[in-house]
Amino acid sequence: MNSTFESDKDNLRYAEYALGLLDADARAAVAREVETNAEAAAAVALWQRHFTPLAMEITDVEPPAHVWAGIRRRLAFDAAAPSSSKGRESVWDSLGLWRWIGVGATALAACLLVITMTRPVAPPSAAHTSVLMVSTIAGENGVAGWTATMDIDRSELLVVPASPAAVAADRNTELWLIPAGGAPISVGVFPPGDPKRFHLDKALLDRLGPTAALAVSLEPLGGSPTGQPTGPVIAKGAIRAA
Repeated sequence: MNSTFESDKDNLRYAEYALGLLDADARAAVAREVETNAEAAAAVALWQRHFTPLAMEITDVEPPAHVWAGIRRRLAFDAAAPSSSKGRESVWDSLGLWRWIGVGATALAACLLVITMTRPVAPPSAAHTSVLMVSTIAGENGVAGWTATMDIDRSELLVVPASPAAVAADRNTELWLIPAGGAPISVGVFPPGDPKRFHLDKALLDRLGPTAALAVSLEPLGGSPTGQPTGPVIAKGAIRAA
């Protein structure tokens, strides 16, 4: 067997895992590797470190209504609807729309991966090198629900779903940062199935230590009413250098 070929295939899987391109079964398989194989964990951390500066440069923008209207027209979702409103399907419930949007998002991420793996990348200059920390936030079964990358210089934390747990409609997932020897500090609520970027206070970053960790709990809508976890903690993970 060609070990170099197998190694390249593994490296591609780890890159796809970092970008969120794998299906649920493949994500879970890589997550188990990360927990049990130091080389796999190092490879995923390397890709996270490589991709995170790109993600951090993206500014969150709420798309205007006319953008969605244009998408609907181009995908022929504005065809004449039945005269009766009874049983009318919302465009947001349309499997076709989400399938096309998902194809576009996956293609964009795949293009980014191909460009990254085939284009020579100059080593970053010392002046622009960021200090990155990473965490695999896993459930009791060892399967990673989310991965997190913390850019210390920018005071930002990026959470990306891996194999997130199903969450009831009347609950929110809330992220907690647990500093060394301290009580949990809420980072904020986030959608379990979507990437989320948080800004972290400098004072909080200064409290991080070798035993700091991240955890996710299930809370009422809007987050914990007490400032501490009130629901079950469904995943946790140590913070380590990338």
